Amino acid sequence: MKILKLLNKKNLFILVILILGSIVRAEEKPLDIWSIDKKEIENNLKVNEETNNQNKNNEIQGETNIYKMQSQKEINSIELDEKLVSRKVKIYGLYDPDDYDLDINMWSNSNGDQLKKLFSKLNSIKLSKDASEIMNISLLTNSHFPEKNITEKEFLRFKSDWLIKNSDLDLIEEYLIKNQIFNLHPELTKYLVNKYLSESNIEKACNLFQKNTHSIDDEYLSKFNIYCLIYLNKKDEAQLIFDLKKELGFEDKYFEKKINFLFGYTSKINEKISEDSILDFHLAHITNPNFTFEPNESTSKIIWKYLSSTNLLSSFQQIESSELEKILLLEKATNNKDYPEKDLFEIYKRFQFSINQLLNAESSYKSLSKIEARALIYQKALLESEMIEKLKLLKILKGLFKKDNLNNAFDTELKKFLEKINPTDVPDNLTSFYYTNIKIKDETENSIKVNNDILHQSKLLNYFNGDYSKSKIEKDVNNFLKKIKKDKKYSLSKKDQIFLESLQFDGIEISKKYVDLFQPNESEIPSDMQVMVNNNEKGAILLRIIEVIGQDKIERIDDDTIYFVIRVLNQLNIDFIRNKILLKVLPLKV
Repeated sequence: MKILKLLNKKNLFILVILILGSIVRAEEKPLDIWSIDKKEIENNLKVNEETNNQNKNNEIQGETNIYKMQSQKEINSIELDEKLVSRKVKIYGLYDPDDYDLDINMWSNSNGDQLKKLFSKLNSIKLSKDASEIMNISLLTNSHFPEKNITEKEFLRFKSDWLIKNSDLDLIEEYLIKNQIFNLHPELTKYLVNKYLSESNIEKACNLFQKNTHSIDDEYLSKFNIYCLIYLNKKDEAQLIFDLKKELGFEDKYFEKKINFLFGYTSKINEKISEDSILDFHLAHITNPNFTFEPNESTSKIIWKYLSSTNLLSSFQQIESSELEKILLLEKATNNKDYPEKDLFEIYKRFQFSINQLLNAESSYKSLSKIEARALIYQKALLESEMIEKLKLLKILKGLFKKDNLNNAFDTELKKFLEKINPTDVPDNLTSFYYTNIKIKDETENSIKVNNDILHQSKLLNYFNGDYSKSKIEKDVNNFLKKIKKDKKYSLSKKDQIFLESLQFDGIEISKKYVDLFQPNESEIPSDMQVMVNNNEKGAILLRIIEVIGQDKIERIDDDTIYFVIRVLNQLNIDFIRNKILLKVLPLKV
C-alpha cells in the first residue's frame, strides 16, 4: 500500500513538471508559477485523488476478500470440527473394545429391526449372572451406533432399559459420569438419583450432580440439582439457577414453597405431602419436623423403600394383632420386599392363641382367618423341637403365603430355618421342599481339579488362562492326541472337540495325523447366527448368545449348544468371552 502511494505522488510531480514545461515552451518567457490557472490544477489534483481513492478501494476490497476467504475457512473449519465432534459423541461406553476382542464398529453392520426384536426378547427374560456379564460387555463397550432401521435415541434407550433392569447402581453412575450424558439418559439418571434417595443416601445422590459438567435440561433433574446445592450449602448457586429457571417460565408451586423454606425465606411449614415423586415426598419430610405418614395399598414401592430406610415405619411396630387390615398391608409390602420379613414375623408373635390351638395347629388353623392362620403356624414352628415336624409346619406356612400370592413374604426367614437343618436328615417326602427353598451354594465356588486322563480337563486347559506358550501347547497337544490314537478305548467327546477347534482357530498347529479324530460340523450353527458371523455383526452375535444362555448358568447348558456358541466366537475372534466360557464349561469341578 505504501509503494502505491509513493507512485501516485511521483506521478503527480511529473505531471506538474510537464505542465510547466509546456507553458515555457509555448511562451518562451519566464512565467510565475503562481499565475497558473488554478482550475486546471484543481482538475488535475481531482483526477489524481480519484485515482488514489480507487486504488485504496481496490486495496480495501482486496483486504475484504481476503477477510471473507479467511472467515469462510474458519466457518468451514468450525463445521468440520462440529462434524467430527458430532461423530465422536456417538460413542458412549465404559470399555475399550480391544480389551474384549471387539471393535468400534461392532454394531455398524447390524439391522435395527433385528436388534429391536432381540432386545425385546431379552427384556422379557431374567438373565443369569453369566448372561448379564456378557450383556454389560456388549452394551457398554465403546462403539459406533447401528444406523440401519434404528435411531440413536432408540439404541440409547435399550442401553438405559438394560441398566435399569440390571440395577447395578455403581455401574450406572460410572457410565453416566464418564460419558457426561445426563441429558441423553434422563430416565436412567432419574432412576439412579431416586434409588439413592429412596435408600436415604442423599449425599451420594447429590454428589452425582457435582460430577456433572453440563447444564441440565430435564425439569425434574434440575429441581433435584437445586435441592442438592442447598443441601451442600451452596445456596447462592442454587438461587441463581432457580431464578434463571423462573425467568424461563418454570412454575411449580409445591416445589417453590418447600425450597423457599430451605432457603430461609419463610419459616411457615407447609404440611402438604406430595407422592408425585420421591423428591417431592422427601421435601415434605425434611421441611416438617413433625412429619408423619401412613402408607396404604396405593403407596408406590419407592416411597415404601424411603419410609423403611428413614425409619418412618416405626408406627407399625406398635400395631395391634386385631388390626388385620394393616397387617395385610404389611404382608403385601413384605412380599414386594418393601418391609422387613423379620418385622412382620415379630408382629405374628403378638397374636394370642390358646394351648389347644397351639397343640393342634395343623388342624385348627383351618378355622381361622388367613392372617391368624399364618401367625398360628409360625408360632407352632418356633415351639416345635422335632426337625421333621418343624419341616412339615414350614411347608404348610409357605403354602399359606403362596395361596394368597405372597410367596416372597416368607423367603429370607424360611432360609434361616432350613439352614439349621442337616440335609441328610431330611426325609424323602420333604426333600423337594427343602432344596427348592434353601439357598444352594454357587457351583462356581467349587475348586477345579486337573484330570490328565481326559483331554478337555487336562492341564492343557491352562492355555486359555494365558499360561502356555504357543510352541509348548502345540507339542503337548500333539503328544496327547498321539496317546489317544493308540488308545482304542478313548473316544473324543464334544467338549474335546470344542477344546481342539478353539486351539486351531488360535493358530495352534495340530498334526494332520490327528485331524481326522475330530471334524467340525458347520450345520450345527443356527442359520441366523451364521449370517451374523458372515456380516461381522459382533454386537448382534453377543445378543444372540445372551438369548441362548438366558436364565441358565453356562455350566448347565448342553454340549451341543456350547459347541456352536464357541464356534461362532471363534469365527469372529472374540477370544476374551470365549475363554471365559471355556474355563467354566470344560474343567472338572469338585
